[in-house]
Amino acid sequence: MPPRPVNNPFGVPLAKPVDEVPAGALATLRRKARDCRACPLWRYGTQTVFGQGPVSAQVMLIGEQPGLNEDREGVPFVGPAGQLLDRALGEAGLDRSTLYLTNTVKHFKYETRGTAKLHKRANAAEQAACRMWLAAELLRVKPKLVVGLGAMAAQTMFGNAFRITRERGVWRPLGEGTQGLATWHPSAVLRMPEEARRHQAFEELVADLRAVVGALEG
Repeated sequence: MPPRPVNNPFGVPLAKPVDEVPAGALATLRRKARDCRACPLWRYGTQTVFGQGPVSAQVMLIGEQPGLNEDREGVPFVGPAGQLLDRALGEAGLDRSTLYLTNTVKHFKYETRGTAKLHKRANAAEQAACRMWLAAELLRVKPKLVVGLGAMAAQTMFGNAFRITRERGVWRPLGEGTQGLATWHPSAVLRMPEEARRHQAFEELVADLRAVVGALEG
């Protein structure tokens, strides 16, 4: 049985609680987030990578955290994973310009090997510190549909027990008038070692995005 709609004290459709939600319109929030020092990740990244898209978007896509390319450009989903996502969106019939794209964590976290900066997953405390920005985005955009890309986003939406491998592609209530589902993160698809498995996961990602189109039309 799917869980009941989330009862967050701020009315935010997230399974994990937030203690505060910054005030202001999206442009104000973006400016405030540039100077965020709530966790140590600001020391890693070149800049805060805030969400992007229309405030009237009916669909919000939530990823995990920025990568190297996103850190350089200050825009979510512009690296190899973003290119794969664009391909999946195109096959599903979704126009990226109509969507609001963001991440659970707004700074690039990495470890160095030689001169390379290799992605490192944000820990639970870092994710918790950044959740207020995601909550603020959800409150301002008020999307009808929310898609969690990857385990970090999915568990922020649905709780730590959620598993992409078992529960991807299933709509769940997130709050009044809001439904959510989770699917593969494009970077997870790219990391899969076997070509056949990568192809299958990509097709599953496209199928889940087509479900978004169906829900919008339904």
